[in-house]
Amino acid sequence: MELLRVLWWVSATLAASATVPESSRFGALWPLPRSLHISPARLQLAPKRFQILHGSGSSAGPRCSLLQDAFRRYYGYIFGYSKWQNHDEKQPLSETELFSLQVIITSEDSECDKYPGVESDESYQLQVSEPTAVLKASKVWGALRGLETFSQLVNEDDYGSFFINESDISDSPRFAHRGILLDTSRHFLPLKSILINLDAMAFNKFNVFHWHIVDDQSFPYQSITFPELSAQGAYSYNHVYTPTDVRLVIDYARLRGIRVIPEFDTPGHTESWGKGQKDFLTPCYNGKHPSGSYGPVNPILNTTYDFMLQLLKEIRTVFPDEYIHLGGDEVDFTCWRSNPDVSEFMKERGFSHSYTKLESYYIEKILDMVSSLNKKSIVWQEVFDNGVQLQPDTIVEVWMGTLYKEELRRVTKEGHPAILAAPWYLDYISYGQDWKKYYSVEPLDFLGCRAQKELVVGGEACLWGEYVDATNLTPRLWPRASAVGERLWSSKNVTDIADAYNRLTEHRCRMLRRGVAAEPLFVGYCSNETGDGT
Repeated sequence: MELLRVLWWVSATLAASATVPESSRFGALWPLPRSLHISPARLQLAPKRFQILHGSGSSAGPRCSLLQDAFRRYYGYIFGYSKWQNHDEKQPLSETELFSLQVIITSEDSECDKYPGVESDESYQLQVSEPTAVLKASKVWGALRGLETFSQLVNEDDYGSFFINESDISDSPRFAHRGILLDTSRHFLPLKSILINLDAMAFNKFNVFHWHIVDDQSFPYQSITFPELSAQGAYSYNHVYTPTDVRLVIDYARLRGIRVIPEFDTPGHTESWGKGQKDFLTPCYNGKHPSGSYGPVNPILNTTYDFMLQLLKEIRTVFPDEYIHLGGDEVDFTCWRSNPDVSEFMKERGFSHSYTKLESYYIEKILDMVSSLNKKSIVWQEVFDNGVQLQPDTIVEVWMGTLYKEELRRVTKEGHPAILAAPWYLDYISYGQDWKKYYSVEPLDFLGCRAQKELVVGGEACLWGEYVDATNLTPRLWPRASAVGERLWSSKNVTDIADAYNRLTEHRCRMLRRGVAAEPLFVGYCSNETGDGT
């Protein structure tokens, strides 16, 4: 029997390699870890005896509230959705029981009380063997990712018994920036909806919430410095995010290892701003007379820059991340062209008739403000395309069309970091399994040297809100975004669509059990599903 067990171990180790489709035989891990060895040998877990706790020698002890919260959360994910929640706990069928998972933070600075950042270490090692599994990570962020992996390894059989296979996993993300963009301007998203999707992001090892918080349609961010922005610009008085709401989102995200990067997009996409800030927008003209309509930010007034500096100072204090997204996309020059004061200003500055130079003049001032506040900037690709002088650490987000490979080449050739979003606009929907096209994208498939490709810090799945609100946000986002999550986390050679389908189908069912209303990939059912779909 011992020889047979050894043979099983060898065959399972080969089968569970991250490059071999048979990995899904031993669990529906998503995203797939970098190095994965799983044995067929099973260990039982008894909910009343099993513990998740700090290991001996860990630099993060019981005072680390982030880990304590994670331990409680993941215990619930593992045991809280049993089909047999009210059954009497069974005695182990054998002596091979797993009694605990010990979490050990190896670095002296666990970063337990800090916020995650672009350079946060999310690597971890997980060894599951009797009687104690050990999860080691340099920082708490890696421990969070390892806890998610451990929870995915645990299964429940048809009789209500929990088990896990002996495993040895070493894991780290391929890209540092793995984001989800949600748009809360076109439709206001209630806090509950945002928090559920932060949970789903953690289940898929995303680590950036790109909060496109305001736009033309509404200004739901409630500013302390300029309260009239939301008082006049939000859809209604109860369609706002108060300072308490924003703090809740940031703290909820931090406990899941997720950064919150706000986007305050200017000079375009600012119609709602003008309702609460006088003279901020450019008056449009019909011939020699104002037409009564307004265009982008008015870039010729000193008051514009005074206002922006004060607002950015507030944003700096509210949002702890080192980056602010400044937008800069889709600026319509029609109104600027019609305004005689703008034309005179351009003539004085020698801009001739180049409105891209006027836009660049504005954006460079805003970029300088952000730098003066010890923050860094992210901009949409038009800012780069228009020749704006960017700081070396300004990240360019590539979003436009099918020519994104050439754009990545040009951005990185100039030495700028880049985020890829263009192939992952999830608001574009189609019949069938469109997750496959998202999964098949290779972010570094562009012409460029190694140094250029190292400048691609990651990517984002974007769900714009024209046709999305709380009723359909979550099922439209998941599990389609999961495909992007694995592409940004797992090794480059993890590309097998058939294996991904099997694992993602099970992962979708797992998200359903955890309260995420993820839509089905195709026909079938979840083993935990009742006849009414719950």
